[in-house]
Amino acid sequence: MFSIFILTHNEEVEIAACIESALLSDDVIVVDSLSDDRTISIAESYPVRTVQHKFESHGKQRTWMLRSVPAKYDWVYILEADERMTPELFQECLDTIQKAEHAGYYVAERVMFMGKWIRRSTQYPRYQLRLFQREKVWFTDYGHTEREVVEGTTGFLEETYPHYTSGKGFNRWIDKHNRYSTNEAIETLRQLESGSVNWNALLFGRSEVDRRRALKDFSLRLPFRPLIRFVYMYFLLGGIFDGYPGFTWCLLQAFYEYLILLKVWELKNLPIEAPKQVESLRNVK
Repeated sequence: MFSIFILTHNEEVEIAACIESALLSDDVIVVDSLSDDRTISIAESYPVRTVQHKFESHGKQRTWMLRSVPAKYDWVYILEADERMTPELFQECLDTIQKAEHAGYYVAERVMFMGKWIRRSTQYPRYQLRLFQREKVWFTDYGHTEREVVEGTTGFLEETYPHYTSGKGFNRWIDKHNRYSTNEAIETLRQLESGSVNWNALLFGRSEVDRRRALKDFSLRLPFRPLIRFVYMYFLLGGIFDGYPGFTWCLLQAFYEYLILLKVWELKNLPIEAPKQVESLRNVK
């Protein structure tokens, strides 16, 4: 058996369905970032444990969770509130840990958007580290999200998990990505100033994860990124065959890229009274 962590913040719309999918495990822990809606009260109506901790960043929250919150089992699985565990994935996780060859396993997401799985325009399969031995993994920050550090080798599961994006409406998506774009802009400036493209990983990466990360670093250096991303996702990846949801998804991703570019410009042209935490970015050329 393995424990399941569920990360939440103001997830009253999603949390019940997420918990119900996770109750295949007898150890479910909801780690909440001080929600001010009904998330905790809904969670406490189920046979799960709840813990609250002030959010600093995605990487720090996950690392704190793994190091500070006791779990019943050595193996754990991480769920976001808008994701679901499936019986098929749960069984594969059980089978995998019985004969585990790696310290952690990546699982591909199925992006559910506007009531449809948009397989092509979401670069499927996109993998996230979800199942792993708790003591062998921690997380660092990267842009608006996190990156895992694993002591040991990693593998891939065959089953996938559904990820219900925009389940709380487009206003929530826009607000969230407006916040994310600020962190992405800061990370973009740092990469352009001191980072480089890992051409070996981009061309010959041993896994989809390695290639995708190198591709992201490469894409930061391309002109007309929003337009290129739309053309790449909609025409080259085949988003055109995902119907109206696919078109909307590709357009939103291009809009997100444009937000990042706008905030990069903003950071490079900050007024002199800019906040101290971004002063060092002002002179990036």
